[in-house]
Amino acid sequence: MSTFSEYAALARQLADQRRETDQDAAAEAGRRRALHTMLDQLTRRLAVQSHRLGQLGHAIGLPADPAPTAGGDRPGTTAPGSSAPGVTDPGPGVSGSGGSGATSSGGTSGTGVVSDGGAAAAPGRPGVGAYPPGALGGAVVALPAAAGVPAPRAGVADPAAELAEARRLADETDRLVQVAEAVARQPPLLPTWSPLARALAVYVGCAAAGVVLMLIMVVAADLAVVGLGALYAATCAGLPVLSFVAGYLVLGRWGRPALGSEQPPRFVPLGFVTCVLLVPLAYCGYLVLSRLMH
Repeated sequence: MSTFSEYAALARQLADQRRETDQDAAAEAGRRRALHTMLDQLTRRLAVQSHRLGQLGHAIGLPADPAPTAGGDRPGTTAPGSSAPGVTDPGPGVSGSGGSGATSSGGTSGTGVVSDGGAAAAPGRPGVGAYPPGALGGAVVALPAAAGVPAPRAGVADPAAELAEARRLADETDRLVQVAEAVARQPPLLPTWSPLARALAVYVGCAAAGVVLMLIMVVAADLAVVGLGALYAATCAGLPVLSFVAGYLVLGRWGRPALGSEQPPRFVPLGFVTCVLLVPLAYCGYLVLSRLMH
């Protein structure tokens, strides 16, 4: 006969188990709240990243992402009322009410095993009991693979580990987005040069192209194809202005970064002086060399 002390010990044990259960439930609830908070933060972060990547794509002229298709058009989905993929239709002759696939007494079941009657074959019939041991000759009945038996479930991933991996990938995405922004904020023409050095190089290059055109006109003037008046006008006014305009347009087209709508510095006075001086000076140098050579 149990004593009062045994009942008290049992009550204390139940109270301790209940307390441990409550603590475990509280810890699990706290863990779930922390996971939900982390998931919300990661969702907002991914939304910001998607918006920023869309801006970068628009800045470099990429087309917008296509609209998502409807749920029925996604691969691996089926229309309502159709059979799910991988599930075989049991076909005629299989009972839909009992789900065991057995037929009447003396018939053949859906699994191909000859049924000899019994409670499974005729439920509720008076005088019919369960199958006695060894009624099927001691044979082990194996269910076929197509009988709809579910496969063993794969191991469930840890949500915390999955969120940590997603956060790591988001950090890597942030780093790559920053690199892409740094590249997009540099002009495609001489990106590592300073604006002043870039402008000077462009104007000098355009002036050099003007000098080449001037030399071609000098040769044409020696061949009496172009008059000296046209040569002097082109050397002193036409080619310098043309070189300056070409450099100005080049800086406006290829000197502007992909991000940012502000106009790049073109250093107009520097460019004009460079082009106006270089072409006539080159012609004067040509004249001096030709005199010295003769």
